[in-house]
Amino acid sequence: MRLNTIKPADGSNIHKKRVGRGIGSGFGKTCGRGHKGQKSRAGGFHKVGFEGGQMPLQRRLPKRGFTVFGKYKVQEVKLSDLLLIENDIIDPKVLLEKGFIKNLRAPVKAIGNDNTAGRAIRLRDILVTRGAKDVIERSGGVVEFTQIEVTNGI
Repeated sequence: MRLNTIKPADGSNIHKKRVGRGIGSGFGKTCGRGHKGQKSRAGGFHKVGFEGGQMPLQRRLPKRGFTVFGKYKVQEVKLSDLLLIENDIIDPKVLLEKGFIKNLRAPVKAIGNDNTAGRAIRLRDILVTRGAKDVIERSGGVVEFTQIEVTNGI
């Protein structure tokens, strides 16, 4: 191989289309734009989605739905529903089996909707409201966390 024999691979260098250079070039006179009309004129293109002044599709459709990636809604469970469960230790797996929650990945929160608890229950890995915690502890129950970290945002 010598420097004078090196050439680029076929198709790697595309020559610029030279328009307006006579009929022999194939792009003379109208330069490949055809006759008349918006697309034949200089600056005769509109933005993507332009429909000639008609209301564009992206504006005709209603604005619906938005979910932030990686965030889950807190699944709320009433304290009165927790008292219906016969298990001594109540955790998200038990709630999933009984049908009170839909998935294990989203946090679960117990909401106090009753001033008196019927029996002592032990909640594990379930967030609680301040009122629900007071009711659980008054009836001799315990709220404990083993796996998840409690944050102020939830």
